[in-house]
Amino acid sequence: MIHIVGAGPGDPELITVKGEKLLKNADVVIWAGSLVNPELLKKTKKGCSVYDSAFMTLEEIADVVKKAHEEGKSIVRLHTGDPAVFGAIKEQMDVFKKLGIPFEIVPGVSSLFGASAALKAEYTLPGVTQSVIVTRIAGKTPVPERESISSLASHGATMAIFLSVALISDVVAELLKGGTYTEETPAAVVFKATWKDEMILRGNLGNIAKLTIGENLKRTALILVGDFLDAAYERSKLYDPTFETGFRPATQQ
Repeated sequence: MIHIVGAGPGDPELITVKGEKLLKNADVVIWAGSLVNPELLKKTKKGCSVYDSAFMTLEEIADVVKKAHEEGKSIVRLHTGDPAVFGAIKEQMDVFKKLGIPFEIVPGVSSLFGASAALKAEYTLPGVTQSVIVTRIAGKTPVPERESISSLASHGATMAIFLSVALISDVVAELLKGGTYTEETPAAVVFKATWKDEMILRGNLGNIAKLTIGENLKRTALILVGDFLDAAYERSKLYDPTFETGFRPATQQ
């Protein structure tokens, strides 16, 4: 059995209880060394074989998994954040299926939520936006034209842009091209959310690129855009005393 485990955004205490148990009991761990906090490897047991997938191809990962499975070993594939978001796990799962190796996915805390915690922000505010768009700019990995930054920006929703900070000037240009955001639209860049060396840059679309380039941030940072960062909002109905829910009556008119 191979367990595809989300390691969380960086803080080693943000791995799930289930993920930590699997990691501690694993005979083989294949971890995303370019992104996962190495502190997590201290949780592995003595004699555990550890492989860094940053230096491996899909075929090499498959060979390690196949051999370990044939030897009856417990295997953990440790991904950053939650493996469902830009985790390249579909191709791995397809290989495991082809090899007849059973697997399960253990979700993790995405850096999307590590960043909101760092910012002390809520992505969905009543009267502001009720949608979060998670995307990236086209680079070495292409993006369908219908999902271009400018097209998605036209909605004016909260946007979380992964894997794009090295191209932040292009990102800002595309966001403004959408016609809904302006240079005054609030923006933030969160570098290494929840890590000890976390950094937060706050600004707007008029200056966030300059601020980011000034700090020489080129990777492991999330770009966040939208009025959720700095806008008046409506009080929610959930705790409104004039609003009746399925759990409590309205207490005021």
